[in-house]
Amino acid sequence: MKTRPAYPAKVYLNGDILDADQAKISVFDRGFIFGDGIYEVMAQINGRFFYKKPHLDRLKWCLGEIDISLDVDALERDIPALLEASELVDKDCLLYIQVSRGVAPRQHSFPKGIPPTVMMYAWEKKLPDIDNDHASVVTMEDFRWSRCDIKMTSLLGNTMANEHAMQNDCYETVFERHGLITEASHCNVFFVKDGVVCTHPAGPYLLNGITRIIVLEICEKLQLPFRLEGVPAAEVSNMDEAFLTGTGSQVRAIKKIDDHTYFEKEPGPITQQIQLAFLDLKRAREGS
Repeated sequence: MKTRPAYPAKVYLNGDILDADQAKISVFDRGFIFGDGIYEVMAQINGRFFYKKPHLDRLKWCLGEIDISLDVDALERDIPALLEASELVDKDCLLYIQVSRGVAPRQHSFPKGIPPTVMMYAWEKKLPDIDNDHASVVTMEDFRWSRCDIKMTSLLGNTMANEHAMQNDCYETVFERHGLITEASHCNVFFVKDGVVCTHPAGPYLLNGITRIIVLEICEKLQLPFRLEGVPAAEVSNMDEAFLTGTGSQVRAIKKIDDHTYFEKEPGPITQQIQLAFLDLKRAREGS
């Protein structure tokens, strides 16, 4: 049975650290009314955030794309106090950061001169060394907008797609756009054919995930050939291997996509090689 997520004990809200039940925002916050905001998620492993700088750099970039001004460096300096209040300083955990445009009377255009609403919380979460929960996924035509590269809080399309996966007893929904596989509802997706790793190039149709970037770096380091090109949806059953990547999913093998099964017991050799290299990288960055 799937465990229901628990609420965190403490929440950082606009510079204050509060008990979760005391953290309140206005009903006129544009994050509540419009989903007008940006979020980020990072994993702390053995007391250090894994690839913290790329995550925070992406947060800065996304905020810039929607014209929200925030000193992310100052926000970073507040993270240790939140972890201490949450009793997570030395524990593996995930950190959620959300920035909305702020509070203003409802209008579609961006209001001027209002401070953003900034919220963070962390919860204990120990990620496995290697994720052996092999994923079954379904495919779906992508019905979302054309700026999926922005890590926005308005995720209705993604949540609808993930619910579609749940209704089909699957872990993920993989999107197809213009006949090509792009990404999944909360992961990036890779395929392997004849030893060559393939994934859709970064661009407006997918989030350029940090774990996606790490996997491409691993391919370069291991001298695994890779191509930045979308796999035709009609060809997914002809691929040899497939896997998902994400902060929480790490590198998770796809066992089945729609009615096609890639393996019965163990993922393919390239997937396993990348998983082991990812584990080595996590261990190497301990204390960094």
